[in-house]
Amino acid sequence: MRILSWNVNGLRACTRKGFRGFLADCGADVLALQEVRAFPDQLDADVRAPEGWQAAFAPAERPGYSGVALYCREPPDRIETELEPRFDVEGRFIAAHFGRLVVASVYFPKGSGRERDNSRVLYKLDFCRAVFDRVQRLRRRGPVFVTGDYNTAHQAIDLARPKGNVKNSGFLPEERAEISRWLAAGWVDTFRARHPDAPGHYTWWRQFGGARERNVGWRIDYVLASPSANRRVQRAFIWPQATGSDHCPVGVDIA
Repeated sequence: MRILSWNVNGLRACTRKGFRGFLADCGADVLALQEVRAFPDQLDADVRAPEGWQAAFAPAERPGYSGVALYCREPPDRIETELEPRFDVEGRFIAAHFGRLVVASVYFPKGSGRERDNSRVLYKLDFCRAVFDRVQRLRRRGPVFVTGDYNTAHQAIDLARPKGNVKNSGFLPEERAEISRWLAAGWVDTFRARHPDAPGHYTWWRQFGGARERNVGWRIDYVLASPSANRRVQRAFIWPQATGSDHCPVGVDIA
């Protein structure tokens, strides 16, 4: 079974850049999307409900903003999209239940704010804690994978220029500490656990200055696994060759 996660930076734009071909060829059983930035009825019919897939969406109330989705080869037993009203209006959480197995697609907020003054950091941390509390409860029942754009590089190895970003949201101590709290509670960063000392593996690059070509990026997209879920992981990977967004897909193959 393959689980993939991708921040598509606007699904309509990504569709124009080859999303249909990616969906057909990626080999995923579950594909989690973030930053869909569209209501379902704004999507082409074959993207909203592609043949051979069960698609579920949790859009933001604000047009053209945020939004998450799950594409599943097998129909889930249940879909949940609610955390708290203040978070739900931004369309940031969706989880599919397959028996005891749960796969969540989560778009964690940026903390920078409109003025890039880190004004949304507290909101971001509150959201992280709300998701944490939810998935902690879910993992009591069975394996859980929490996939998505966490908007945080955990360690210096996870971004190309750590020294220049210590005061920027995405690499603030309190944001990084939240990831550490998850790991201390037993959640596993599936990629880093299998590639502990490998530098230069990033999932997001700025869209100017040739950042992607020069691999000046950040690893902010993760598949975190509960202990029982991690035991099923056979391979964890990043696909920087996949284009169509300023992020690239990340994923795991599981038994």
